[in-house]
Amino acid sequence: MKNQLPENAKIAKDSKETVQECVSEFVSFVTSEASDKCMQEKRKTINGDDLLWAMSTLGFDKYVEPLKVYLSKYREAVRGDKPEKLGGGGSGGGGAQVGRPPARAGAAGEGVGVPIPPSKKVKRGGGVGV
Repeated sequence: MKNQLPENAKIAKDSKETVQECVSEFVSFVTSEASDKCMQEKRKTINGDDLLWAMSTLGFDKYVEPLKVYLSKYREAVRGDKPEKLGGGGSGGGGAQVGRPPARAGAAGEGVGVPIPPSKKVKRGGGVGV
């Protein structure tokens, strides 16, 4: 939030709390729509594609394309962090479960941050600068 304001600007505590409540409500709104879709399809796991579908359904089309790029790059970053499995087993359909992205993200093309996979993160402390 502060990144968009001048350096000397301050944000009142109640303003931060209000924004947090709005963000929580938005997340619940989108997640509920995605959950309904998964229930109709008799699935138990909501994935990133379900959330993008829900956002589009709810009229947030403007955000879907950049988020598709972000999700694709996130999946590539996570996939690059794991050794390839032999035999090609799994659930199929590319329905990778995507949790909350790591807080740190490096810049990638088109202004979309790619999260750093957990095993590649630099630990703070111990004389290593971050």
